[in-house]
Amino acid sequence: MNFEEAARQLEALGNPTRLQLYRILVRAGHAGLPVNQVQERLGIPASTLSHHLQRLVQNGLVSQERQATTLICRAVYPAMAALLGFLADECCIEEGCPAAPGQAA
Repeated sequence: MNFEEAARQLEALGNPTRLQLYRILVRAGHAGLPVNQVQERLGIPASTLSHHLQRLVQNGLVSQERQATTLICRAVYPAMAALLGFLADECCIEEGCPAAPGQAA
C-alpha cells in the first residue's frame, strides 16, 4: 500500500458516520448486510447513507452486490488488513519494539 492510498482510506474513515458505518459492516462478517439494515442501525436518511457508502466504496473499503432487489454491503477485509498493516508494519522500527510478554526477544 502506498501513502496516497492509505491517506485516502484514512480520510474516508475520518468521518464519524462513515467510521460507524464501516464498523457495522466489519462486525457483520463476510455475508454483509442489506443496505436497509445498515440504514436502520445508523438511523440516518437513505440519501445520507448513500453518500457515505459511496465514499467507502470509492476508496476500496466496502463492496456492494445487488441480489435481486436487495443491495448487500460488505467490508473489504483484505483492504482493511492492508491498511492496518500499513499502519503497524514499521512500528518502532527505529528503536526496536520490545518483545511482547511471553515472546522471546
